[in-house]
Amino acid sequence: MAESSPQNRTFRFGLYELDGNTGELRKDGKSRPRLLGQPLEVLLRLLERPGEVITREELRERLWPADTFVDYDHSLNTAVNKVREALGDSADNPRFIQTIPRRGYRFIASVDAAVPPAPVAVRARLEPPTESNQVPVQTATSATPPEKRSALLSDPSELPLVANGTVRLLFSLIQVMYLCFYVAALASVQKMDTLLGQMLQYPNWLFVLLLVTALVGIPVRLYLFSGAVFGYRGLSRRFLSLFPGLFPLDEFWALAPFLLVNRIGMGLALAATAALLYVPFAQRSLLLMGDHDTKKKTGGS
Repeated sequence: MAESSPQNRTFRFGLYELDGNTGELRKDGKSRPRLLGQPLEVLLRLLERPGEVITREELRERLWPADTFVDYDHSLNTAVNKVREALGDSADNPRFIQTIPRRGYRFIASVDAAVPPAPVAVRARLEPPTESNQVPVQTATSATPPEKRSALLSDPSELPLVANGTVRLLFSLIQVMYLCFYVAALASVQKMDTLLGQMLQYPNWLFVLLLVTALVGIPVRLYLFSGAVFGYRGLSRRFLSLFPGLFPLDEFWALAPFLLVNRIGMGLALAATAALLYVPFAQRSLLLMGDHDTKKKTGGS
């Protein structure tokens, strides 16, 4: 049996429910102004593929025949604005429709698309009730098979979508923090050696480990920093491949506050170390929140 067209589905997202056939919009069960024409077509197209970027060119082809002469950009912007107005959404702080500059739009909320059951008389006429041709009706198309999840690491489907610029800024600051740790330690090698000698009975191995990890960490952090600043494609994928090696490195440098224990005290050093122990997980989650291509299967005028 062919898949039902989007016009024959009921879409549920947030507090809203949209009848794709009539354009009837309800919020928390209460009727809202009906969507018709181009605004309805735009919303249906976005709801068909939540989490994916729908290009402006793709929307133009859907809304206007090839031989139509109109101001496409203005008309498309108007249609998107009407959809946002109906949903109480905004381009600056989107909850449903996110603008992807110079590309198109993305529907960022979770969507449940249900196919309404056919009337009994229609089903009886089209499919006689024999045991051999009875097929179970799938009522939801947005559900995906559950994936095995780590007890510690967040699954991409559990994380919200965050603006890529925000993710890159925060991720860059984390890299700068680690670079400061490495450079400060190397700039005070003699002081570090003396301090470790006072704290530990056999400090040589720890001193060597500190030097080696700082020297290894500097180029790695410079690569990740430049990737975030310049927007390397696939940065999150590369970071995830580096994560098993970076994790013990970052956990080791979470002890860096103890190098300042004489200045900041034991209590503050413990608190700072506890926070730094979480930073490797924060880096991973940040990149996944900004990696919309990875999240689009789970699911902006």
